[in-house]
Amino acid sequence: MAARIIAEAPDEKWIRDLVDHLDRRVRTAPLERLLTLWRLSAAEAAKVFGVSRQAFTKWRKSGPPADRAPAVAAMAAATDLLDRYVKRERIPAVVRRAAEQLGGLSLYEMACSGRHSDVRDAAAAMFDLRRVQP
Repeated sequence: MAARIIAEAPDEKWIRDLVDHLDRRVRTAPLERLLTLWRLSAAEAAKVFGVSRQAFTKWRKSGPPADRAPAVAAMAAATDLLDRYVKRERIPAVVRRAAEQLGGLSLYEMACSGRHSDVRDAAAAMFDLRRVQP
């Protein structure tokens, strides 16, 4: 299909514009997934990444800047784990519930304090079935 699109493209600029559009869409997908599954407003999501609501809205249109890629990737990984092991309608409650193992914080509070890798690691630890004794 890609070869056909390229062959039928009016010119190279059109192809570059298409690739740019697809790239922006792929880069914004984890943000949309985070908003949906964690049931966050744009303002709450902006707080997770330590940016203004306006900056986050721009990210949703054109993707986050490269220096924010590690934070977005960590949050996407945590979201993937939650989606795999928790019923979707329960995820908002799970991420907002304070936990003793997290120092009395919730996953959302950890994320808002810039601890994105810790959020990913905490989510992984929640579902680490090796801890369960047979």
